[in-house]
Amino acid sequence: MKRLAGKTALITGAARGIGLAFAKAYVSEGARVALADIDIARAQMAAKEIGEAAIAIEMDVTNQHSIDSAIAQTLDGFGRIDILINNAAIFTAAPVVEIERTDYQRVFDINVSGTLFTLQAVARHMIEQGIKGRIINMASQAGRRGEPLVAVYCASKAAVISLTQSAGLNLIQHGINVNAIAPGVVDGEHWDGVDAFFAKHEGKPPGQKKREVAAAVPHGRMGRAEDLTGMAVFLASDEADYVVAQTYNVDGGNWMS
Repeated sequence: MKRLAGKTALITGAARGIGLAFAKAYVSEGARVALADIDIARAQMAAKEIGEAAIAIEMDVTNQHSIDSAIAQTLDGFGRIDILINNAAIFTAAPVVEIERTDYQRVFDINVSGTLFTLQAVARHMIEQGIKGRIINMASQAGRRGEPLVAVYCASKAAVISLTQSAGLNLIQHGINVNAIAPGVVDGEHWDGVDAFFAKHEGKPPGQKKREVAAAVPHGRMGRAEDLTGMAVFLASDEADYVVAQTYNVDGGNWMS
């Protein structure tokens, strides 16, 4: 039997990259998925590619009405939410003395507030319906340490790890398991933007930073979105019933904890 048969998952930031890889893995394990993304056109293309087990939903995690609407649309489409993956996030980089308040606020609005209030809204549904659900937050190796040019992003992901611990301890009384995944450096189109930040602030030619971080991974390469799907399926499955408030590193050996 497939491990997620009969389950419904809501995945934020699911139109591409890690979120889309999770959606495909979940469908292959028998789940139905709601691909939530601010880029609804791309989410619709992704859902069409996956097939009838997927629907696309427009969602802005910085807007409570949008969060509530996305949940309502998921319930209209599938009737319930058993799994939430808080994947929507953005990256930023700058020396500490150049951090702008507006940039800080946007990163925390998406990475932290978006995670918290989406988690809260889905948890309320799970509690009301008596669903023993699974909530998976996307942290990062950046949340395990500071980095000279990445203070805001690192702090936001450290906050995600802390939220995972607190929410996990609070919600397990309702049978809701909250855990997180901390990827390392994962290749994909978003890395063009990350590389550009470092090219600007470290004076490196485009592509050099990406080559450097790939070479530094003990496994010998950057991660791929598909490298994370095994953990995402496990944490959503019955096999993870006794796993509570943990953050798992899936990073090729970059960080040990």
